[in-house]
Amino acid sequence: MYVFEVNIVAVMLAALSSFLLGGLWYSPLMFQQAWLEGAGLTELDLKHANHKAIFMGSFLLCILASIAVAMLVGKAPAVLDAMAFGLFIGITFVATSFGISYLFEQRPLKLFLVNAGYHTLQFTLIGFVVGSLN
Repeated sequence: MYVFEVNIVAVMLAALSSFLLGGLWYSPLMFQQAWLEGAGLTELDLKHANHKAIFMGSFLLCILASIAVAMLVGKAPAVLDAMAFGLFIGITFVATSFGISYLFEQRPLKLFLVNAGYHTLQFTLIGFVVGSLN
């Protein structure tokens, strides 16, 4: 189903896959400890967080990011082109923006690598899903 030349199924699957990637990326299996240390958070902070708002908000933002990628790559992109576009967005827009902010905020390099790494991979994955299902 297409709305405004965007495959809604591809967008939803891309959003879901990038959301699940975040769950894995920031889990104890991968980078949770490095992220907690870099962000100055503790396990107790995580327990007291508003999980409903965080997860719902994050998923809605994943949908928005997926819609944007789908709109920008067009109706029938080649998979590798869509992935390259996602990689390009992740590095040149997201990681550089984080980098500027993190430098001024004097945040740890470790936190930059965790967050920028996730979002670069997130946009590459969105490109893959959108490109594969169009």
